[in-house]
Formats: sequence, C-alpha cells, structure tokens
Amino acid sequence: MSFALHVDAEQWRAGTEAVRDSVRAAIGPGPGDLVPVAKGNGYGLGNARLAREAARLGVGCLAVGTAGELADVADAFAGDLLVLAPYEPADTCAAADWAALSGAGYAHSVVRTVSSAAGLRALLAGASAAAPVRVVLEGFTSMRRFGFEPADLTSVLADSQLRAALAAGALRIEGLALHLPITQPATVHRDDPGAPWHDAAVAPAPPAGASGRVQEVLAWAYTWGQLLADLSLTDADAAAADIAAAALSAAPTLWVSHLDDGELEVVGTALPDTALRVRIGTRLWLGARSALVARGTVLAVHQVRRGQRSGYRQRRTSRDSVLLVVGGGTAHGVALEAPSAVSSVRQRVVAAGSGVLEAGGLALSPFSVAGKQRWFAEPPHMQVSLVNLAAGVPAPVVGDEVDCDVRLTTATFDRIVGLD
Repeated sequence: MSFALHVDAEQWRAGTEAVRDSVRAAIGPGPGDLVPVAKGNGYGLGNARLAREAARLGVGCLAVGTAGELADVADAFAGDLLVLAPYEPADTCAAADWAALSGAGYAHSVVRTVSSAAGLRALLAGASAAAPVRVVLEGFTSMRRFGFEPADLTSVLADSQLRAALAAGALRIEGLALHLPITQPATVHRDDPGAPWHDAAVAPAPPAGASGRVQEVLAWAYTWGQLLADLSLTDADAAAADIAAAALSAAPTLWVSHLDDGELEVVGTALPDTALRVRIGTRLWLGARSALVARGTVLAVHQVRRGQRSGYRQRRTSRDSVLLVVGGGTAHGVALEAPSAVSSVRQRVVAAGSGVLEAGGLALSPFSVAGKQRWFAEPPHMQVSLVNLAAGVPAPVVGDEVDCDVRLTTATFDRIVGLD
C-alpha cells in the first residue's frame, strides 16, 4: 500500500510486556493492575488491534476514550471496558453512542467515568438491579479538566437517590479516578484550604521526597477513604445493606494515570490495602518506538530542470533536481502536528527558525532518502507528497519505500505490516 506502518512484532511485544511487568512489580501483589488505553487512532495501530494485544497481555480491563470507541474493541476484548470521557448528559453528540450501548451484549462490562452530579443523576434515572450502572467517580486534580471537588463528592455520596440505588443494587461504585498532569504539579501544601483532604492535622504526611503527583494521589486517597468510611446506610434493612456493601466492594480502588514506576512504588507502599488500576497508553504502545517505522511508497520519479514548475501551486524549481511522488499525505497525518509545548530558549529558537523557513516557502518533509530528511516541493497533498531530491543523490525507484518520521498519535495507515 502507499503508506504503511512496519512493525517489528517481537521487539514491540517485548516492550509492551516489559511495561506490564514493571507496573505490576511497582504496585506489588494484590488486585491492582495495568489498564491499557486504546483511543483515538489507536496510537497509529488501530483500537481493535490494541484490544487484541491487551487480551494477549492478560489484563482484566481496557480503557477507551469515548463511548463511540466501545464497539471497536468489544469483540476483541472480553474483560471490563472503562470509558475515560466523563458521562455528560448535555453532550448531545455522545448521546447516540450511549443509547446504542443499552442493547449491546457487552453493556454489563462497561464502566463509566462520572465527573458531575448531573451526570450521575442522569445515569441513576435509568438504572435498575437487573442492569446496574458501573461507575468510577473522578476527582478534580491539578489537571483542572474534569472532576468533583472534595466538597462535591461529600454531597454526592450523601444524596438520597445514590443511596437508594446502592441499596437496590442499581449502582456499583468501582473507585476514584485521578487524571494527573505529565509535568509535576506545584508542591502540595498541607495547609492549603483547597487541597483534597478534610483535616490537614489528621491526614497522614506523605513520604519524604514524594513528588507532587504522589502527594496529590495520597491526599485524594485519604479523602476518598474518609468519604467511604462515612458512607453508611443506617436507614436500610440488613438485606439492602448487604447489597450496598457488595456494590461498594471495589470502591476503594484508585484509577491513576501518568505516574512513573517509581511513583507507583511509593503510592503502593503507602497504600498497601488499596488496589491501583494504572491507565497507560503512550508508554505502553509506543515505548518501543524503534519497532515502529512508517514508510511511504515511491509512486513516481521525475527529473526536473531548473526553472520548471510543478505541483498545485506551480512553484519554480531553483536547480536541477528529482521530484519524488511519495504515498502519504495529510489524510495519513503527514506533516500535521500539534502546537509545540516550547519551554526552553533553544526550543523557541528552533520554532522561530522553522516559522521563518515556512514563510519563505521552504518546509522540511518527514521523508528520508539516503539517510537524510528531504524538502517538500510544496505542502503535502491529501494522499501523496511531492518531495525534492537534489541532483546527484541516488534516487529510489517506483515501488521502493522511504522512511517517514510521523507522529503516530495523529497518523493513519493504509496497512499495518508485521503485526497480525
């Protein structure tokens, strides 16, 4: 095919197994485990393929980004399916995906993330003991994206509708979700009135040298534990209390992201009785990056003389050269990128320099020929790219493949080679 991802399956699978094993070693024995994430474009590999690989890794839960991605993975993965995007009744675009779930054979396996009282109320309205709703409640972390503040969680867990659903077996709370930033958050101050704990004087101190992410997780773990300890159904009969206890059996679980293995070990040691479900996508699937090589097929080779024009924009060639027509364009994600997270002076200089070159009509392509990246003749087309090759450089022939340095989280391939 014109644009393909070549996978060294042995190396790549060894990398995924190494991540799984290191996570399990870090969190220690117990009910916690790795939770692979398959979302979006499936990190270039496709969500269905990642679901099969997650099953091969022997994990019990797979996370997807949205409800619309459930159908892509359900046939390949028989365990639990966590939806990371919070259930939001006001999101009318997602409503059809959630409605389709009600008739699916895997509906009982789905765990919803809930980050608002409105979302939880909407779920409870249609819940029953015959089809209980499984949820994780999300805490509002330093990511500041979705989640309950501690005071909001207190109100939610005291809500009579929630307590009735627990007593009836219509709701199962399966833990607290904490989505953490990649960069360490600012130091967590124990006397901060907005910090996630009830009583700073009683909350256990974090281990010496604990990172900001670890401090945040431990603070939330303390708060969550206090809230669960306070959740008692004193007005329920014995049978209802037993049902509620079963519905809360997994509630102490913490679902965490973006903790490295060292941080996981600190958290696991500090919380030996807490199950840690560790959501990982990029590090798991793209950790063995050298095992994944994108290549575009050379579809045509043209000799171009100085002064000749080519492409949609009919740009004039400044010197004799070879024009390569290579499979791979914007539809595949070639030359598409997210805004750069520049922070250093060097990164700013590089970004500024790239901008100046582009303003002059010059853009370095991600395609490499003879070990060197080559320049675009013009911006890439939808499915092919025009690449200039200086005269004298050995040119590939039609049918050859050339390497392409593409961002896999935004790439789409015509074929995946080597990973069946």
